[in-house]
Amino acid sequence: MRVDYSDLAKRIAALTAGEIDEVALMATLACEIHHADDRFDWTGFYRVTEPELLKIGPYQGGHGCLVIPFARGVCGAAAREGRTQLVPDVGAFPGHIACASSTRSELVIPVYARRGLIGVLDIDSDQPDAFTQEDASALEGILKDVFGAL
Repeated sequence: MRVDYSDLAKRIAALTAGEIDEVALMATLACEIHHADDRFDWTGFYRVTEPELLKIGPYQGGHGCLVIPFARGVCGAAAREGRTQLVPDVGAFPGHIACASSTRSELVIPVYARRGLIGVLDIDSDQPDAFTQEDASALEGILKDVFGAL
């Protein structure tokens, strides 16, 4: 099953309307995004909890890493560089952190609110080269719609 991003965006907008709590929003998005596509094996947020440090937030799937410094991994790169990381082969990514040995590809998108970077959305797949630029662009738009006004 491939995600219908138009439908997903409408569903998320309806579910999150009026909500301002970041953790509640992250939990709702993690659930909705995770169950929207069979490629998504782990879907969740890592929150900026102190300078240069991400800690696990709401997620769907198996256990994730609890703490990720900005200096390491795909999530750290997205936070450090402030840009989406579309990684077709995590084994070829320098400094990749293997939170799950089954992960083959990854999509990580920085999440911004008015006060700046609040975290990253991390989606892992056990399929190589599972994500497209369409996935990245659609999810960037959803994140901006949900968190941009906070």
